[in-house]
Amino acid sequence: MDIQYLSEYLEYIDVEKGLSINTVEAYKSDLSDFIDFCLEKGISDINEIVRTHMNSYIMNLRERNFNPRSVVRKIASIRGFFRWLGANEYIKTNPAQTLEQPKLPKKLPKVMTIEEIKTIFRQELNSTELLIVELLYDCGLRVSELVNLTLNSIDIKSKYIQCYGKGSKERVIPFGKKAQAAIYEYLKKRDLIILKNKISDTKYLLLRDNGKRITRQDVYNFIRKQGEKIHKHISPHTLRHTFATHLLENGADLRVVQELLGHSDVATTQLYTHITKKRLKEVYFAINK
Repeated sequence: MDIQYLSEYLEYIDVEKGLSINTVEAYKSDLSDFIDFCLEKGISDINEIVRTHMNSYIMNLRERNFNPRSVVRKIASIRGFFRWLGANEYIKTNPAQTLEQPKLPKKLPKVMTIEEIKTIFRQELNSTELLIVELLYDCGLRVSELVNLTLNSIDIKSKYIQCYGKGSKERVIPFGKKAQAAIYEYLKKRDLIILKNKISDTKYLLLRDNGKRITRQDVYNFIRKQGEKIHKHISPHTLRHTFATHLLENGADLRVVQELLGHSDVATTQLYTHITKKRLKEVYFAINK
């Protein structure tokens, strides 16, 4: 089987579609797994793949105990790949054209209460840690957007951030006085980090003490430790969910929240309205026991 097709497709979704590195890697993993399955079945030509092979692969995934979300993602990867193969006339027919995409039940995102957020802010955080929490909660940034922020991304006086989300989609997000103060305080530390490590200045905003750029994993580890202090398993995305939920609970317009989060479809943002309704019910029944 010509692996060149896969390389071309990965380059296409990376360069032309502008998908994130992690998304491209996920596609690569999913499609490599499917190709390996086909090779084991003795299929050497991409045009030999038919719908039956795809059905067998999906059954194989379930036999290997892949969770439903992973199965849905792998099916989406296959559909996208074969759509591209067909558009480029690398295959005569598209066997994935009628491949059904199973629907998963909508899972409400985990959010934090105001008191839990306050508890984290009351911890003894250094200026880097404080800024991370401020930007995740005050701006609803994705962790990838956070670690990719540059000095030029932020207009401190006007209090807004320019960032690039999924598909390199640009959006502008305002922030408050507390985040502004946290940025000013952190920049003093950042200057010292650069001097101490004798490095030429870097464009990235968030740096480790050794002068290297802060990674996604650094942020995940830090937020996880903060979750332990409130006895809750949380991730950077939990703060993004909390940002959206608290805005809606305080009367923000759904379309405004959609714009701030960078959602292309308002239906994605509407999921947070279910959380606010659920929380209102919980409060109501707690009062009226």
